[in-house]
Amino acid sequence: MEPYRSFYQDKKVLVTGGAGAIGSNLTKALIELGAQVIVVDDLSSGQIWNVPSSPNVLFVKGDILDEVILKRVFFERPQIVFHLAAFFANQNSVDHPERDLMVNGMGTLRMLEYSVFNRVERFIYASSGCAIYGSDMPLPLKEDFVTMHLSTPYQITKMLGELYCNFFHHHYELPVVKPRFFNSYGPGEVPGQYRNVIPNFIYWAMKGLPLPITGTGEETRDFTYVGDLVDGLLRAGYFESAIGQSFNLASGREVKIIDLANMINELTGNGAGVRFVSRRKWDTKKRLWASIELAKELIGYEPKMPFEEGLKKTVQWFRDNWEKIEASAEFGPGASSAVREMVVRK
Repeated sequence: MEPYRSFYQDKKVLVTGGAGAIGSNLTKALIELGAQVIVVDDLSSGQIWNVPSSPNVLFVKGDILDEVILKRVFFERPQIVFHLAAFFANQNSVDHPERDLMVNGMGTLRMLEYSVFNRVERFIYASSGCAIYGSDMPLPLKEDFVTMHLSTPYQITKMLGELYCNFFHHHYELPVVKPRFFNSYGPGEVPGQYRNVIPNFIYWAMKGLPLPITGTGEETRDFTYVGDLVDGLLRAGYFESAIGQSFNLASGREVKIIDLANMINELTGNGAGVRFVSRRKWDTKKRLWASIELAKELIGYEPKMPFEEGLKKTVQWFRDNWEKIEASAEFGPGASSAVREMVVRK
């Protein structure tokens, strides 16, 4: 076993947002490595059935804004904190900007404060490469090319989280790491009004509906398999060279949305095709493609999952868990024209 994996044997690890796709997969990996894991999640977007059942997992249902909850989980004296909990994502933050600020801003601040008070050995903050890079930055996106011209509250508060991490690192010498995720996908993510494109496309395809494309379909994203993100997080918690750094965790590959839709329709046998709807006002990024050179240099990160294979695994997870997924998926009327029209057609 590589040193960064054996490092977690008998470690106490706190995972916020541990009922979500990335958090639950991270928790599973930590259990397999012999860690004791404390999971805190308010289940506002995660699912309790996603949390692994194990004597090495303590699950605490609660909000990171609730200081009683924070005192409860930090009483366990975690050595490493993976702060993944967030008010997700762009459209949700446009609809509910105050809640976004409270969870992503104040929630992250309180997590940092408690981590300092409890002398946490490493604080890993899940930042977002999809959020903090501008729409006109040179490609591939590199860590220095950030922007102040952000188009949603979510993007603003994810940047705010990084700035708070910088302050706590410099002022209190808290060992922080700031990996920036790009378009995560894979087993564990339940579709819904405010979820990512891949689970929603799979869900609608399995229901025999045309897949709504907001734009021309030529837009690209850097889709990153959840297993690769988990590996990057484990490395971020181990390597000293990561402390104080921001770096991209991505696949380093562009995929067109129209190609994604066609692949999902083919994998699910959906003959309904696609349909084009108006682009959302905040969606200004036509292309996303990340450089992963810094992550390779700092922590030896190398994504392993080919996109086509990862998509097959995700579709299979949907098939294996269809009843639970269908019961958990939530599509309210919302402000998204694509979602609103799909709800009408259900």
